[in-house]
Amino acid sequence: MSRRLCSIALLLLLLPLLACSHDPGTATVTRVIDGDTIVIDTGQKVRYIGIDTPEVYPQVEPYGKEAWEVNRQLVEGKQVRLERDVSDTDRYGRLLRYVYVDEILVNAELVRLGLARAKAYPPDTKNQQYLEELEAAARETYQGMWVK
Repeated sequence: MSRRLCSIALLLLLLPLLACSHDPGTATVTRVIDGDTIVIDTGQKVRYIGIDTPEVYPQVEPYGKEAWEVNRQLVEGKQVRLERDVSDTDRYGRLLRYVYVDEILVNAELVRLGLARAKAYPPDTKNQQYLEELEAAARETYQGMWVK
C-alpha cells in the first residue's frame, strides 16, 4: 500500500475519534432533560456546573417540574454558549458546563428563581461563591422551593 493510501486510511480511522472530542463553544439545545441537564445538537448531554435541581425522573420531586419547565423556556431550541471550568465531563460522560443564553448564566438564573440549589462539585467551583450568594438571596425572599 502506498504511503498516501496509508495516510488516508489512518485519517479515516481517526476521524470518528476527532469528532467525539469536539468541544463546542456554542451549540443549539435540542432537548431539555430536566432542570440541570440538556442535550445539544452534537448529541452530547450537558450537565450544569455548580447547581442541583429537584428530579423529574424516576419520580417527580417538589419543584422538579417547575425547574424543568423554566430551563426549557430559557434554552430549548436556542443557541447557547458553553463555558468549561476544570473538568470536561462527569462520571456519566456528560459535558460539565456553565450555560449562557445571551448574557444570562442559566445555572445562576435557576438558583436565583429558587429552582436550584447551589452545590459545589470540586474542582469545578469558579462561580460557586456567586451561586451561593444567589441561593441565600432566594431563601431570604422565599423564591421557588424556599417558599414558607
